[in-house]
Amino acid sequence: MKSIQRRLSLGLVGVLLVVGLLLAQTSLWLFELGLRRYLEVGLSNEAEGLLVSISRGSTGLQLEPQRLTPSYGRPLSGHYFRVEAAGQVWRSRSLWDHELAKPARPGLQQALVDGPQGQQLLVLRADYRRFGQPLSITVAEDYSPLLSSFRQVQYIGLGLGLAALLLVLFLQRLTVRNALRPLEQARQQIAQLQDGQRAQLETQVPEELEPLVAQINHLLRHTSDTLTRSRHALGNLGHALKTPLAVLLSLAGRAELNAHPELQTTLREQLAQINQRLARELARARLSDEVLPGAQFECAAELPGLFSTLALIHPRDLQLSWQAPPGLRLPWDREDLLEVLGNLLDNACKWAASRVQLQISLADGRYCLWVDDDGPGIAVAQRDAVLERGTRLDEQVAGHGLGLGVVRDSVEAWGGSLQLQDSPLGGLRVAIELSRGARAAS
Repeated sequence: MKSIQRRLSLGLVGVLLVVGLLLAQTSLWLFELGLRRYLEVGLSNEAEGLLVSISRGSTGLQLEPQRLTPSYGRPLSGHYFRVEAAGQVWRSRSLWDHELAKPARPGLQQALVDGPQGQQLLVLRADYRRFGQPLSITVAEDYSPLLSSFRQVQYIGLGLGLAALLLVLFLQRLTVRNALRPLEQARQQIAQLQDGQRAQLETQVPEELEPLVAQINHLLRHTSDTLTRSRHALGNLGHALKTPLAVLLSLAGRAELNAHPELQTTLREQLAQINQRLARELARARLSDEVLPGAQFECAAELPGLFSTLALIHPRDLQLSWQAPPGLRLPWDREDLLEVLGNLLDNACKWAASRVQLQISLADGRYCLWVDDDGPGIAVAQRDAVLERGTRLDEQVAGHGLGLGVVRDSVEAWGGSLQLQDSPLGGLRVAIELSRGARAAS
């Protein structure tokens, strides 16, 4: 959400800056253009006034000083003229010792001309005929005060524009934050769904989000119903098979089969394996029956039940123990971790002489899971082989050789690592290392 707000803010800033600069420059250009046209009219009037001030004397054309504007007689007043007629040149006294050049073409000059004492002059040239003789009148006005005013207007406009931009950005952030708040709430609720803290999203959302929330809730209900039916079907199937299995086990011990001891032994072993596998799956179904989809694995809540189930499945004198930091939660799906730990601990219980131990720790953002037993262990040369699905080193131990292969596949899917090592208890240690980032990969 923050990235969306940042992109919207940057986009709005860019648009406002471009539009604001264009509007500011266009406004100033139009204002200056209008002002120049206004001043052009004034300069034209001054040129016509100078034209009227020219009369015919005994020696030819002459300029009558008494008919001139007083500002032309005040030095450096900002109003200047230059008149050329019949080989004569008249200059205003206000020019002092500065020379006002005659422009190359008539009309208002676009470029400003340097004047006395650093003044910037707006110059107009007008050509007339007076008493049948051509005249060229050049009038100029100091444009420096107007340029200074323009710069002040630009600075003030820039300040006001920046203030307006900051205000718009502040209001925009408030608006975007309020508009995106329902999406942020939906994201938090989806994260709670993933952690198993809620069963569905809240339906009190803006009208635009109602279809999305309704579809997600529908999918959650459908998934939950499907899982519930699957678990109930597994339980029903298990209970339905328990009686026939008991009958078959009873029949396998009848005297009629004593004449075939090998067949009787094989039949008993296979039926015992089926019964053991069925009991374990029914126990797992009971453990996961009331859990929300996506629930995480809470060590303090899940491990006691798991170890109780293992004690029922392996009713021999085993010391089963576990260690985990108080309140530790593993950020992976509860069902998947029950599958992994169930396989590892079940395998350890099969091979252990008297002790099975589980240790879970968290350090530097990485989770370490160690399953130790005091059994015979596995030779280093054979450790890679037993990680393959269906590989068994001892056919005398009940099982199908799938446990470690299933665990390896799950750990690799999470982006973790699994190693077989020597255990401090004297048997085998299965070491799993997972990182927090591996959760996203799963």
